Amino acid sequence: METRLPQSLRSTDPSDLPIMPIASPGGPPAGAAAVARGIARLFRRNQIWVAPEVALPNGRRADLMGIDARGQIVIVEIKVARADLLGDAKWGEYLDHCDRFYWGLCPALDAGLVSGEAFLPDVTGLIVADAYDAEIIRPAATRPLAAARRKSETQRLAALALRRLNLMLDPPPPDEVY
Repeated sequence: METRLPQSLRSTDPSDLPIMPIASPGGPPAGAAAVARGIARLFRRNQIWVAPEVALPNGRRADLMGIDARGQIVIVEIKVARADLLGDAKWGEYLDHCDRFYWGLCPALDAGLVSGEAFLPDVTGLIVADAYDAEIIRPAATRPLAAARRKSETQRLAALALRRLNLMLDPPPPDEVY
């Protein structure tokens, strides 16, 4: 037996579909959200598709994680405050989950901060971004993942993206656990 929505709740208008806003109602995003948006725009132009806030198997959470046209995994750790950047001791744990790792900084931060040896400048890349665009200041070195890890990360990222898309297009009722 098919369950149908009452006519009053049905819509064929595409504008009724839920969308993910690219800006808050009060204007463009600020802080880390602004940097994430600028980087996502840069990456989109370069066929790198990212998802925000991706949990990793080691319990860490990547600010942006994505995949490029060649199937390489990219992670970006976003920093908008000097103290947060200098106090971050966990970022090295992201390297085992990507082919390329970037620092994403807001324009107000001194890009020279991530040039010290502690930030592995020969390995990590640097992107400076605002809410509208981004620029790669230093390309990230490619450190190929093992085939099994790449497959695992790609499958996790695909499942996450599809789950988020499904929940965006058809939000569950408040009492439904998913």
